[in-house]
Amino acid sequence: MSKKPFYITTPIYYPSGNPHIGHCYTTVACDSIARFKRMQGYDVMFLTGTDEHGLKIEQKAAEQGISPKEYVDGIVEKFKGLWKYMNVSYDRYIRTTDDYHIESVQKIFKELYDRGYIYKGEYSGKYCTPCESFWTDSQLDENGCCPECHRPVTFAKEEAYFFKMSPFAERIEHLLLDTDYLRPKTRATELVNNFIKPGLEDLCVSRTTFKWGIPVSFDEDHVVYVWIDALSNYITALGYLNSAYSDFDTYWPADVHMVAKDIMRFHAIIWPAMLMALDVPLPKHLAVHGWITFNGEKMSKSLGNVVDPFVLGERYGCDAIRYHILREMALGADSSFSNEIMINRINSDLANGLGNLVSRTVAMADKYFGGTLPTEREADDIDKDLSGEAFAKVCETVTGFIDETKIKQALEEIFRLVDRANKYIDETEPWKLGKDESKKARLATVLYNLLECIRVISTLLSPFMPTTMPKVWEQIGASADDATYENASKYGVLPADVTVHKGEILFPRIDVEKEIEELNAIIKKNMEAAKASLSEAEKPAEEEMEIPELLPEITIDDFAKIDIRVAKVLACEKVKKSDKLLCLQLDDGMGGRQVVSGIAQYYAPEDLIGKKIQLIANLKPVKLRGVESNGMICAADMPGGGCKVMFADDSIPVGAKIR
Repeated sequence: MSKKPFYITTPIYYPSGNPHIGHCYTTVACDSIARFKRMQGYDVMFLTGTDEHGLKIEQKAAEQGISPKEYVDGIVEKFKGLWKYMNVSYDRYIRTTDDYHIESVQKIFKELYDRGYIYKGEYSGKYCTPCESFWTDSQLDENGCCPECHRPVTFAKEEAYFFKMSPFAERIEHLLLDTDYLRPKTRATELVNNFIKPGLEDLCVSRTTFKWGIPVSFDEDHVVYVWIDALSNYITALGYLNSAYSDFDTYWPADVHMVAKDIMRFHAIIWPAMLMALDVPLPKHLAVHGWITFNGEKMSKSLGNVVDPFVLGERYGCDAIRYHILREMALGADSSFSNEIMINRINSDLANGLGNLVSRTVAMADKYFGGTLPTEREADDIDKDLSGEAFAKVCETVTGFIDETKIKQALEEIFRLVDRANKYIDETEPWKLGKDESKKARLATVLYNLLECIRVISTLLSPFMPTTMPKVWEQIGASADDATYENASKYGVLPADVTVHKGEILFPRIDVEKEIEELNAIIKKNMEAAKASLSEAEKPAEEEMEIPELLPEITIDDFAKIDIRVAKVLACEKVKKSDKLLCLQLDDGMGGRQVVSGIAQYYAPEDLIGKKIQLIANLKPVKLRGVESNGMICAADMPGGGCKVMFADDSIPVGAKIR
């Protein structure tokens, strides 16, 4: 019987510089899902690649005195090197400079033209070169800059071809609001209100001011604009309108497209419109995740805050890095990266949790039974949490989360079993059982239960940490045949007389203070080098902030009148008929409250949910746009405008008073 197909894709990455850990999340997340699906028995096609055309590439190549193809060839090798290092098991890698892709894109463009969806006109508007995006005045940020990267835009006017978007507005609105195409669903209303309700504008799909692109086959003064070119990769890589591959009927429609939030609009609106125009079925799901942020900013070479995954991998192993970035990112929300968060996560979950569980269990089996368990058993009611029923429940829950692209929750569920197994050791006290010869059967049962639990845990973790889990299997006496998806829901898979093999420490505990100091020095050096390597066009504008004068002095008694508390955001939504206000539902440790804050221009609701903030709790209630606000959240003014919410450390309990 043939396997059921499963098709998952990352976006194709724009090769504008060295890859960094901010690039890793989407690809590692898709790799983990792909590996999990293969483990389930699916016929998986996992696609990634690079988007290699556009004005920015042409300009950067000219700066270096090489051809655009030579420039992208060098960057592509770096991306492929990173994916190899991060143990990414993609099945196909597409480059938009591949001949078969060029052939398909030209045919797609011509087909859309012949169907009357593409027409020639003249474009005049604001254009962001780094983002390869046109913007209307209403879409620009508060400083008149690109709403995505916040760099200056230029006025562009040229002959161009346009793709008609309005015929698909109603169908796309239905897709976003009434189906489960978009994950998380909270993004749907934002897209509909910002882009569809005001009226979908026709999309500029060709350029004449540069040559590094796919020529329009029937008008070679034009090259195909980036989104028609780039988005088509998901079907051209399967052989759509080309003879290089013949997988389209097998794998399309895609099961999951996964993208970061900055390109959500293109995948949620433009890509479905293109497919509708071509009468091609739509993908099943679009999973949108946030950014890995560093000190509150999106990781970016131009901001000088990149973190080199090769450096981190050399110090901790690529599996620890894979686990950390997957464990920290909830679908739809940003994930803050810091050296301290990463090291503490490695120490708590991997060293103290999983690593300690494996080493303790194997060491006790070796100490008390010479490594091979006797077959005599003595059960107890406490064993039920490490039974086949318990394993099946965990396996089912983890599978459900993977099907919903909720990787963080899947890992949390697995590590709940890790915690339960470590607690089981404390409850059963095998070191005491080992001192009593009459308790050897009970001790053998406890250790066998632990080994079986580790087998299940390591099986479910193998898609996320594929390098380390085979080492676990070797230590607990399991074979690759024991560590299958089918066996992950069963008890009694290991031989009754299983033999363990003591091995290396899987995750050595890290000296936090020493490691942070060394990492900060490395990152500072890399940041200085990255900034120095930027072209003038890439460097962020120097921002000067006028520091406001201090308000009149107050006494400690005045300050004592202000009650600042830690609160957690439970829910958040935009205030109707307001572009600036968000309504937040808070757990303040005192029964909860509602606060309205003017930060909608800087934060999407899902960016705040689950975060802990600093709340001025005793501010007199007011109504803003008819919505009652009971307090104020603390935020800092930023250079050049904007603000940053003052988040509280997650370890501080809600209701704690700030002084």
